[in-house]
Amino acid sequence: MSTLIEARGISKRFGDFVAVNPIHFQVQAGEVVGLLGPNGAGKTTTLRMLAGLLKPSNGEAFIAGQSMTSNTLAARKNLGFLTGDMDVYRRLNPVEVLEYFGRLYDVPEHELKPKVKTLVEWFGITDFKDKHCEKLSTGQKQRTSIARTLVHNPKVVILDEPTTGLDIMSSEVVLQFIRNMAKEEGKAVIFSTHHLDEVERLCDRVGIIHQGNLVVMDTIERVKEKQGNLRYQHHFSLCKRQPSCEHPSLRLFISKSCARCFAIREHFF
Repeated sequence: MSTLIEARGISKRFGDFVAVNPIHFQVQAGEVVGLLGPNGAGKTTTLRMLAGLLKPSNGEAFIAGQSMTSNTLAARKNLGFLTGDMDVYRRLNPVEVLEYFGRLYDVPEHELKPKVKTLVEWFGITDFKDKHCEKLSTGQKQRTSIARTLVHNPKVVILDEPTTGLDIMSSEVVLQFIRNMAKEEGKAVIFSTHHLDEVERLCDRVGIIHQGNLVVMDTIERVKEKQGNLRYQHHFSLCKRQPSCEHPSLRLFISKSCARCFAIREHFF
């Protein structure tokens, strides 16, 4: 498999504050990697460095073999990126948004129309495809934004909390699409989330960022072996049985990620 995402020691400082310490990892074609971590841990900063929206203080990011620092345009042509604070054009409807961004990426017209139609159908946009985006709900805007991210058929997809604002059914569509992108189309996908069940269902590997450090980057199976089942519905019962869980940062994050674990956290941490 070819390496489509590579972080070579990327780090970020804002003055004296260290947001992200040097991080090293790769994501291969056909692989899905999930990033977990509490708010403020450095997940979004890491994804923005990979996407070229933030210049690393040190290190370098590569997308499909192209340096995001020295060959930015070539790298971005292979990238689809979604972050929580990206809005849609309010005076355009979803179809117009997709067509506009497709043309920005030089998608040929004979390919653009069928691609837009497919995305509209897949993400359930049909019922509101003719509405101005200013009249859409949060979930409808999110579906439009995710479709926009994919309109130029990028090799690499980076999603910052893609299911935020979506109902259960819409979230399921997005999660299935993420899996299909990687396994059927050979894309490299990395996404951040607070939902451990999404990571367990979708991801080949999981990375956990805590206080700007990548404390875990391993397969789901190995993380399970070390830390136990990550599902919410198990109430993290393994933490009850094994309070000496190997990595304190991971243990602390898991305990804080579920309100029902308050008693566990109080007892063991």
